[in-house]
Amino acid sequence: MWTTNPYVRKILAAALEDDLGRADLTSWSALPDVRATAVVRAKQAGRIAGLPFAEILFRHLDPNVEVERLVCEGTDVEAQTVVLRLRGRAHAVLAAERTALNVLMRLSGIATRTRDLAARIAESGVRLAATRKTAPGFSFFDKYAVAVGGGLPHRFGLDDGILLKDNHIALVGSIGEAVRRVRAQFGPYRFLQVEVRNADELEEALAAGVDGVLLDNFSPRAAREAVAYSRARVPKVFVEISGGITPETLPEYAKARPDAISLGCLTHSAPALDLSLDVVAGE
Repeated sequence: MWTTNPYVRKILAAALEDDLGRADLTSWSALPDVRATAVVRAKQAGRIAGLPFAEILFRHLDPNVEVERLVCEGTDVEAQTVVLRLRGRAHAVLAAERTALNVLMRLSGIATRTRDLAARIAESGVRLAATRKTAPGFSFFDKYAVAVGGGLPHRFGLDDGILLKDNHIALVGSIGEAVRRVRAQFGPYRFLQVEVRNADELEEALAAGVDGVLLDNFSPRAAREAVAYSRARVPKVFVEISGGITPETLPEYAKARPDAISLGCLTHSAPALDLSLDVVAGE
């Protein structure tokens, strides 16, 4: 289970330590023996993502903190919905507050944007995919939030698949030679996708026997023609469209019926969903 994955816990612990420093001097000195009950509330409507990570963060400083999830992960909530209830030592809860809220707000914002954009193209059957335009060190969590929003996480890292982009091809000299070199190393056992920028590059990639093509910065009309040609030429080829696509033009690109449309804005500029933590009782 990924919630017990050492890598996930290491990243979350590092995020908490980045904010905590040596200690939360305020809570430690003012609230040494106080217990509290607190709630985390959504201040905006949206899709909630990151509850398991918030639970890990609140319990990192005190394993005895009680964390009660009042909604399920991936729930669409209205403003003022209480999503978590916490009970435990006040200084531990408040020390983890900002980091836990930051994670919840970022991931819920990404999930909400993904949900909203995926809904715009739902009837087309085209999958909305993420890119690697994520926060450094936080790519797993950003991609997780895309999945909660109903999108396709796509490659989590450079070791997830092979994508020959324009800079690789420029240094090698041609698409055909770049594909040959990759196949010489991995044979047919690794999915191989090539980024193409025009019809000539598309033809070269298909002729080289790639598993997938990424149509980069094609116009909606050119994308429709390229998808149709690719399917006629190599019926099982995976076709992805990316580059220059906005929320407004997304439905037009979906009419081309690719397998996926990838958008950097799912992760690099999704507005955070506002949440807050309020103490409701003390002991």
